Amino acid sequence: MTDYRTGLGWDNHRLAPGRVLILAGVVIPHETGFEAHSDGDILLHAVTDALLGAVALGDIGMHFPDTDPQWKGASSDRFVRHALALVQAKGYRLSNVDTTVVLQRPKLKDFRETIRVSLAELVGLPLDRVNVKFKTAEKVGPVGEERSAEAQAVVTIVRDTNE
Repeated sequence: MTDYRTGLGWDNHRLAPGRVLILAGVVIPHETGFEAHSDGDILLHAVTDALLGAVALGDIGMHFPDTDPQWKGASSDRFVRHALALVQAKGYRLSNVDTTVVLQRPKLKDFRETIRVSLAELVGLPLDRVNVKFKTAEKVGPVGEERSAEAQAVVTIVRDTNE
């Protein structure tokens, strides 16, 4: 028998001048970037939350609180690696990742494959099991007004059982 689980993750951060705009570890040239305690990589934060949710282990803030100075400026790949280790410790393996980044500007289509490859390498999946989508907010709300950005992630994990 095979045991499947799904996790959903979401993250958002304010945009601020002079900050780095980074998605799945890829720096995107832009005049604003994410205002955050860590590097603010909303895509990796959403993936981390999805992984933790799939094994019912809370959320990113429980594992990496923004009140802890050790995470100041931390690279978000550390968060994903930690969450993946917890998934594996429970006997599961990651099967699929599907993500969406909602950002009014800049347009990200030219970065799609670079971001996708970076994410696939980080989570150890073949490229055909990792998807990255980009949306604008149609100039509505804080994302549409270019004050913030958000990311969503859904992961599927699998464990083979002897039941």
